[in-house]
Amino acid sequence: MRVHVVSDVHGNSRDLASAGDGADALVCLGDLVLFLDYADHSRGIFPDLFGTEHAHRLVELRTARRFEEARTLSRRLWDEAVGPGGDRSTLIEQAVRRQYAALFAAFPTPTYATYGNVDLPHLWPEFAGPGTRVLDGERVEIGGRVFGFVGGGLTTPMRTPYEIGDEEYAAKVEALGEVDVLCSHIPPDLPELCYDVVARRFERGSSALLAAIRRTRPRYSLFGHVHQPLAPRMRVGATECVNVGHFNSTGRPLVLQW
Repeated sequence: MRVHVVSDVHGNSRDLASAGDGADALVCLGDLVLFLDYADHSRGIFPDLFGTEHAHRLVELRTARRFEEARTLSRRLWDEAVGPGGDRSTLIEQAVRRQYAALFAAFPTPTYATYGNVDLPHLWPEFAGPGTRVLDGERVEIGGRVFGFVGGGLTTPMRTPYEIGDEEYAAKVEALGEVDVLCSHIPPDLPELCYDVVARRFERGSSALLAAIRRTRPRYSLFGHVHQPLAPRMRVGATECVNVGHFNSTGRPLVLQW
């Protein structure tokens, strides 16, 4: 059995189209949407709407953790686009729909997918075809092994679209029970797995995931979210914890075989 795993696709539909080549199944751990590319400020929904110069400034503020200033800039630009207090959701969803149309069309059959923190879950049923199964707080058997999926991220000052509270997230982890492969978008809450060496900050990891790993001892814990991790993998007891990689920049899936 051969399974390819990707995460943090962020608009890379070109490489996604070949990510399942040679595999029996593809697993996607979310973040399909590209709102703003921190490596190339001309790519994404934000620069498409407001221009590269404003995108560059937004990245500067967020990287410096000046989140309130970043929100002020964003609010001003949106007010100019849709008017003070106007509905920005229509413009955003139109842009996301264009990205989702290309991305979901690139998924091979079968694909098993869960949400990332920048995804819009309510749009997924519109684009997920019969060959793509969406799972969140659910299990599925792939090649004789049980995979459990937990989508989304935890609340942060970034206020990305699919962030949920710790208790709600922990309930989804608990609902999985014992699995062979624990799949999530965010990592378990270990400093080495949560620190991004380029952004120079800790991303939020889940203590519920870490507790489940220690309690149920899955073969693997697979995740993404941290684009340039201090440690791309480490063991926690019997479990191999693996950041599957920033697919937007690498274009390469993680390969599991058994």
